Amino acid sequence: MKFSLSWLKEYIPIEMTPSDLVEGLTMIGLEVDSISDRYAYLDSVLIGRIVEITPHPNAEKLKICLVDIGTETLTIVCGAPNATVGMITACALPGTVFPGGKVLEKGLICNQESFGMLCSEAELGIGSDSDGIVSLPSDVDVGQKLASALKLSDMVFEVDLTPNRPDCLGIIGIAREIAAMQGSSLKYPGIDAFCAGSSISEYTSVEIKNPDLCPRYSAGLLSGISVGPSPFWLQDRLLSIGLRPINNLVDVTNFVMMETGQPLHAFDFDTLSEKRIVVRAAEKGEIFTTLDNKERNLLPGMLLICDAEKPIALAGVMGGVNSEISQKTVNVLIESACFQPSSIRKTSKTLGLNTDASYRFERGVDPRGTVFALKRAALLIKEVAGGQIVAGVVDAHPIPVAEQVIAMSTKNTNRLLGTNLDQETMSIHLKSIDFSVKKINEDILEVTVPTFRVDVSRHEDIVEEVARLSGYNNIPTTFPLIPAAIKPLYKQITIKDRIKDLLIGFGFTEAINYSFIKRSAVDQLRLRPEDSRRCVVEILNPLSEDQAVMRTSLIPGLLDTMHRNISWQTKNLKLFEIGRVFLNTQRKNIQPHEIEYLSCLWTGKRVENSWHGSNLDCDFYDLKGVAEGLLKALRLEGIQFTALPSENCCYHKSGHAASIYAAGELVGTIGEVHHEVLSNYNLKQTAFIMELDLDLLITRIPGNKTYKPLPKYPPVSRDITIVVDHGIEVQSVIETLEKMDEKILENAELFDVYVGENIPEKKKSLSLRLTYRSTERTLEDDAVNKIHSKISRMLIKTFSATLP
Repeated sequence: MKFSLSWLKEYIPIEMTPSDLVEGLTMIGLEVDSISDRYAYLDSVLIGRIVEITPHPNAEKLKICLVDIGTETLTIVCGAPNATVGMITACALPGTVFPGGKVLEKGLICNQESFGMLCSEAELGIGSDSDGIVSLPSDVDVGQKLASALKLSDMVFEVDLTPNRPDCLGIIGIAREIAAMQGSSLKYPGIDAFCAGSSISEYTSVEIKNPDLCPRYSAGLLSGISVGPSPFWLQDRLLSIGLRPINNLVDVTNFVMMETGQPLHAFDFDTLSEKRIVVRAAEKGEIFTTLDNKERNLLPGMLLICDAEKPIALAGVMGGVNSEISQKTVNVLIESACFQPSSIRKTSKTLGLNTDASYRFERGVDPRGTVFALKRAALLIKEVAGGQIVAGVVDAHPIPVAEQVIAMSTKNTNRLLGTNLDQETMSIHLKSIDFSVKKINEDILEVTVPTFRVDVSRHEDIVEEVARLSGYNNIPTTFPLIPAAIKPLYKQITIKDRIKDLLIGFGFTEAINYSFIKRSAVDQLRLRPEDSRRCVVEILNPLSEDQAVMRTSLIPGLLDTMHRNISWQTKNLKLFEIGRVFLNTQRKNIQPHEIEYLSCLWTGKRVENSWHGSNLDCDFYDLKGVAEGLLKALRLEGIQFTALPSENCCYHKSGHAASIYAAGELVGTIGEVHHEVLSNYNLKQTAFIMELDLDLLITRIPGNKTYKPLPKYPPVSRDITIVVDHGIEVQSVIETLEKMDEKILENAELFDVYVGENIPEKKKSLSLRLTYRSTERTLEDDAVNKIHSKISRMLIKTFSATLP
């Protein structure tokens, strides 16, 4: 929203400097984006005296003038008939940018050099006289800047209004806010001269068929007008804020719109069928040609202004060529209406047609301001275009708008703002912006909201008005009472941070994917029909088909990330993601079940290619080692890895996957990705994945650390090799050893598995290293051998094993 200081002063005396005005407006919520002097272009226009005039040798109507500008004398070619020796006038130097955008350059005029230009009022944009160059008083100092000599300065402000303040889309609205800041009175334009009566009803009528889209439509009529250029003052007002003058009728409607914030439209009354207005919604297939000579295909429900036969305007957006004002227009009907904001916005956006009128209607106009703006425009048209105003207005108002009455508590307002304002001060602030205030008791004020404030509808809105009018800077600064004791972070947060640190230490990189996936992801993972992860939560308004449902697994996101990286030739990846999955409970009004998971993916080489490293692909045991290291660092006990049954291998390769248990409870899975799943994601490179249910794991992580002293005595190692059935898991062998509860058996670990020559079919050889240590003494070989033999016999018996 732009306004000039000179225009603003027509409604209120300005007691502040421009810089103070900028700060004041910004502090009450009307942020000023920029401020400039509209006459700044006159800086290169100086006062000059014509000291000599000679005829132009090549052009009869031109003269060569020598012009003294104080510091030098310039040769200027001029064709003005009133140029005389000794005349004080305005001299524009090369580089001057005139109001129309033309830049003055030094050049040749009929083969004669000209180093400037002697200007008329019209050329400088300071008046309407274009018959000759400016003639100034003789006491003006030569060489002085024209703007300084004539005291030409008019600051133009541009305010960045928020969508909730349509009341300030007119200069009167801005003036009202400034009046409240200054404590001064606002002067409204007079409309008392408007002809009262009802004669207009004999000439026209208004019918509103869709009152929900048009709650009020006011119309006025003028006859015998003459269309032509606007007077200079009107053109100057519009030019000051960047609007282009068109003709006196259109310029008046634009002037009143910028003044009051109420858009108007003028119709050539003689083009209206049956001389009446019908407001209705468009029907399917209607086509309408707007003022820009473009045909618009209308959708059902778009609001139209029509006569008895045809549409003549897109309501609140743009008029039509079939009723536009022309040089032949004699009788004019003025429209001043209030339309439903969402309807105008929908029409404007659908047709890609944004206008000053639609901008205001989309945000909401004052339903009680239509008649005032209509009368103001009618009086101005009579002033600049002649003619007669037909007495009265047609005011169709099927849905009257009632003023909102809100009860405001003084105590509650002070509590919310942290202020100590009394009731009288609050009342004065609200009355300064035309709110009506009535005292109910010592605490309650009954506030009536004016209809032009469409953004104020509840108690909190009134509180905001009090805050901004009393001054945000005047609200005391207070600090929240924070206890000195620091509350520890939640266990879930610290453990997740610990997991991230550990995985980064293992060489993994964190991935963050959307919580939305495509519907086909559950099929791409080969999930079984009965799998609960097929119960997805649908997104009502998805951004795309690839984000249509909430994820039930983190794996699709990691596989998509793998595909994206490999496409960019990054083939060695170690990724992890921590996030929630969402399982549809399939119960009405029940939120989905959310579970937090950790998922890891490893693909490519075990280590990056190097001159000293082996170029080996990663395998299942690499990722299993990461899992063991992670779980051990988290001090989890009772961790077991067991083969994942084939019937549970959906996205895992059967025989190459394991279940992970903690204290006997399933907490995750690990294994190689099934080749069909890889194919579904257009991947050819082997990948290994791990999933851990963090909600289950975190509850099992001990909160306290247990101290264990370093051993004083040396360990003793013994190896044992047994031949067992191929289906026996090493984990079961180690668990059996742990259950023996031998005090000096400190550790048991597998160091070799052999299948082949000298080993029977369907058998395998397991080599275990047992570590013995006593906390009380150094162990002797006889004691160790005795216990080791006992363990060997127990293993042979338990697993029907043999010695190789």
